[in-house]
Amino acid sequence: MRNLLIVDDEKNIRFGLKMMIEREFPEAYDIRMASQGEEALQLLRAQPADIVITDIRMPVMDGIRLIESLAELEGTGAAKPVVLILSGYEDFEYAKAAIRYQVKEYLLKPIRREELFAALRKTEEALIRQAEVDSRMAATDVYLQQLQSHRLKELLEQPEDTDIDLAAAAESIGFEAYVKPFRVAVMKYKYEDGNTMNKDELKQLVEKMMESVEGRISASVLDGRGRLVLVGSPDGQFEKLARQFAEREMDGLFVGISREGSRIEDVRICYNQALHALSYTFIQPNIRLMNHEDINGELRSYPMPEEDIRKLGNMLGTGRDREIKTLLLDIFHIGDMPHVDIAYLERVGKQINEQVLDEVFRVYGESMVEVLKLYRRVGTMDNYRHFHAYYRSLEHLLLSVNEYIQGIRSAHSEHSEMKAAIAYMEENYHRPLNMAMVSNHVSLNYSYFSEAFKAHTGENFVAYLKKLRISRAKALLQDGAMKLADIGKAVGFENTKQFSRVFKELEGISPHEYRMKLQADAELGRG
Repeated sequence: MRNLLIVDDEKNIRFGLKMMIEREFPEAYDIRMASQGEEALQLLRAQPADIVITDIRMPVMDGIRLIESLAELEGTGAAKPVVLILSGYEDFEYAKAAIRYQVKEYLLKPIRREELFAALRKTEEALIRQAEVDSRMAATDVYLQQLQSHRLKELLEQPEDTDIDLAAAAESIGFEAYVKPFRVAVMKYKYEDGNTMNKDELKQLVEKMMESVEGRISASVLDGRGRLVLVGSPDGQFEKLARQFAEREMDGLFVGISREGSRIEDVRICYNQALHALSYTFIQPNIRLMNHEDINGELRSYPMPEEDIRKLGNMLGTGRDREIKTLLLDIFHIGDMPHVDIAYLERVGKQINEQVLDEVFRVYGESMVEVLKLYRRVGTMDNYRHFHAYYRSLEHLLLSVNEYIQGIRSAHSEHSEMKAAIAYMEENYHRPLNMAMVSNHVSLNYSYFSEAFKAHTGENFVAYLKKLRISRAKALLQDGAMKLADIGKAVGFENTKQFSRVFKELEGISPHEYRMKLQADAELGRG
């Protein structure tokens, strides 16, 4: 996992970038954030980063000064991170000052996700190349093993239509030493809450348990999605390993096992078979180990249901729960399960995120506190053990959003609830009021009420209540005999100090000065 630091003084941009990156590259980055350069330097001194994405214009320490400081840090022995700069069109001349510090990429605001993702992929390639260069400097057995694992990973993940020099590939991965025939197993470990076991921890655990299992493992490598890939002799050791996990009540291990292979070209074929088998464990909740030989028929794929997804977005806020549920069943082809291709399910889930949910949360997200956590989790199927758990979460999220938007629209179009809320505040301003009390009084969800109140009055609840209380206090100050402490208490303030502070905040003068002004104006009027 790469360490990535985002530096920007705008909170929305920091969190927006973090969410986009985590969605596109799940578990690829450990992301930290800083609001300006000096804070970023402190974080980097405590823990270096592989990549820094930084704005140029920031308070305290701007992006150029931060990049200069990174060059100084390199002199202390810390590795210099790859730097990506964020800038506006007007910053172009200013940004050129960073060229001498070998900035990797410039990203113009507003940030486009395609450009951000392309820059991160190029950065990853550069980091891998640099890692290879560094590794070549250590000509040891450990280096050779790592290099073979890296080459094996490259071989496994090449697209199927890629031409490969098989002789060179066999030499680079040490294929002659492999036990033959062999099978490939792909493993992942998911906890019940959907979190994934640390990939290095899984690798160490499996290799330790393999010591007590008969059979030989020729190679082990972690693929690009953090799954453990084992190449070994085909005498049942993978099944025995899965049983060992189950006996220890570690039921989160999922295994896909290929058919037998014996040639170098079979390595990649077997890997894809194992992945295919593993995908069945995701769409069939009671299966944790699947052999490719046991798969009956191919998984089915379908054209992307663009029109149905568009309709799904249009339905949100209409209260049509039953139709939303039915349409969602059709979009995912739930009736065809468990024979639906996982790649199709992932594409559909991604499209719903980007076309429906992202747009909803762009408009309403700040106040949708209750469903925001679920929204982040539903961002990727990889957050779940099984597809059915993902599907239930997505359905629940869509119905929650449907209810929320319906409430917002209702509150915006029918002002009776807001009028009732304001009347209640005018009658009870002297009491210790808060937004929860008022929203309960008019039977509106707390988040709905917050959004609707601001739309109706033009102010948030706290500001409106302050103005209401000070308005009543100004009327009471006309009575010269009433004490300021009594007036403050009569309009709902806890003490005189709070009353005076809020009064001066809104009126520019203290309550005492306001009373003196009233008296002076009255005397002039009588004269």
